[in-house]
Amino acid sequence: MPIVHIHMFEGRSVDQKRRLVESVTDAIVSSVDAKPDSVHIVIHDMARHDYGEGGVLASED
Repeated sequence: MPIVHIHMFEGRSVDQKRRLVESVTDAIVSSVDAKPDSVHIVIHDMARHDYGEGGVLASED
């Protein structure tokens, strides 16, 4: 049972997320011979002020 966690900045539409889930599922099915209904995907939307890199918040870029 593959479980995929995707962390990304908030702001994508439901349609974009739907396409992402379909594409990632297809990639897992074709690469590890999993059944589509065994693939679980969790999308974690993050605010830009909840992520930092190199000592700087992403919201300050």
